[in-house]
Amino acid sequence: MLHYAVVFLVIALIAAVFGFGGIAAGAVGIAKVLFFVFVVMAIVTFVIGLIKRG
Repeated sequence: MLHYAVVFLVIALIAAVFGFGGIAAGAVGIAKVLFFVFVVMAIVTFVIGLIKRG
């Protein structure tokens, strides 16, 4: 999922260079959402791992 966030960030940067503001804003929004979903999933997995180990 982090891979998809990076892909959308790169798409946003390329679109911004070429002046496609709407496309860049949409790609940045998707990248932000995917990044935060990844962070939440990583934290949940880490906590579950600590609980199972302890």
